[in-house]
Amino acid sequence: MATKKEQLKKLNTEMLACSKCALRQGCTQVVPGAGSAEANILFIGEAPGKKEDETGEPFVGAAGKFLNEMLGTIKLKREDVYIANVCKCRPPENRDPLPKEVAACWPWLLAQIKTIQPKLIVTLGRHSMERFLPGFKISEVHGKALRKEIEGMGKANLPAGRQVFYTLYHPAAALYNGSMRETLIKDFKRIPKIIAKIEQEEIR
Repeated sequence: MATKKEQLKKLNTEMLACSKCALRQGCTQVVPGAGSAEANILFIGEAPGKKEDETGEPFVGAAGKFLNEMLGTIKLKREDVYIANVCKCRPPENRDPLPKEVAACWPWLLAQIKTIQPKLIVTLGRHSMERFLPGFKISEVHGKALRKEIEGMGKANLPAGRQVFYTLYHPAAALYNGSMRETLIKDFKRIPKIIAKIEQEEIR
């Protein structure tokens, strides 16, 4: 049986050839994701930006640098986690992805989640949060861990059939907002405690 790393490499290779929606026609390349296939934590942002579109790597601009710094505060590196986006191609002028574009990319993201089987999914920003936790306001749920079933994922893939989500403000939004930056850093530093609670099955 193929290892998680081999499965993820095959999946990401298939993703590079995707042309399911119009975004592929206008971007430079598909940005599948990066990191460890064995990661306990999966970070999910919205969509690639200009730098990501150029390099093929997620979160490599100013927001990515800030994310790296925050990972350092909890003694982790990018290589220890997995980082992906809801949409794998850059929307024109960095506009918000359209619902049909998000839907087109959903099977890819779901396959990544099934392959990695993270203990914790951290959503970065409102758009990522809404994909998994519709109807919530990020101002109300940031810094809180919630268990929820993922549509399309069998219960055999998850403990109790439900994935743990942890919502954070997007690093890009916090770069130029001092109070939001402080809140994001504070919420981020709670991640090790959340992982410990998951391992102790304290989050219902």
